[in-house]
Amino acid sequence: MKKSLIVLALAAATGLVQAEDTLKKIKDSGTVTMGVRESSGALSYTLGDGKYVGYHVEICQKVLADVQKQLGLAKLELKYQPVTSQNRVPLVQNGTVDIECGSTTNNATRQKDVAFAVTTFVEEVRIAVKANSGINSVEQLVGKTVATTTGTTSVLTLRKHERANGVNFKEVFGKDHADSFLLVDTGRADAFVMDGSLLAGLISRAKNPADFKIVGEVLSVEPIAIMMRKDDPAFKKAVDDSIKAMIKSGDVAKLYDKWLIQAIPPANTKVGLPMSESLKTALANPNDKPAEDYAKR
Repeated sequence: MKKSLIVLALAAATGLVQAEDTLKKIKDSGTVTMGVRESSGALSYTLGDGKYVGYHVEICQKVLADVQKQLGLAKLELKYQPVTSQNRVPLVQNGTVDIECGSTTNNATRQKDVAFAVTTFVEEVRIAVKANSGINSVEQLVGKTVATTTGTTSVLTLRKHERANGVNFKEVFGKDHADSFLLVDTGRADAFVMDGSLLAGLISRAKNPADFKIVGEVLSVEPIAIMMRKDDPAFKKAVDDSIKAMIKSGDVAKLYDKWLIQAIPPANTKVGLPMSESLKTALANPNDKPAEDYAKR
């Protein structure tokens, strides 16, 4: 008996045991913590002074308003917790963050540790370079320095791409997406491999957007989704039901237009990224399938 208690205590300490479900936690505390990114393109970014905006941020705000209504709470305090590519999964696992609303790829490996809502964005991994770099394809990265963000899978995706066979390049890592983009901007890297929407967002907010371009073939197609704790079916259902209702009402399409097509703050520039056919398909048939399913197509 004592041994089992010790095992239970150790499991709890490592986040393997959930003491209470998320809906109960929210109801009892009257608060919820949303994980947000500081520079994830138009999906999730900061305007400064603790203000976070973006396509996924606004979707999550609407989801949590529905959760508040479901729980019958007169007031729900929403706290924002900035996360990075490195710490986002652990912070969801250990309960620091209740719902992560950034730019996280839903893949089979991550599904072992966390759960994902139905897909709300489908990303195409591309390459951003200086417009005058002369680089237009993967093959031209031979001997070049390629930047990516610590904790992401983009360079691994590049290395696995058939056209990257025999292409040797040096890797440098930015601590976040803005830092990785700065490596290209300042000439410390020749290219930045990342999700196309993030690249487009960063370029749109650059001092001189015309100095950059997105080139090359699509390296991979990946579903991006809102992340939450694993093995919490009641909370996942609440999130999924809210998103499905937003898809059905057309609200998700309106939010996509607001953040990815129209001019956005703070510089009032446009990302200008039309909705892909892959995302249209995902919204027509809401699901939480991982990236591996997309690779089979």
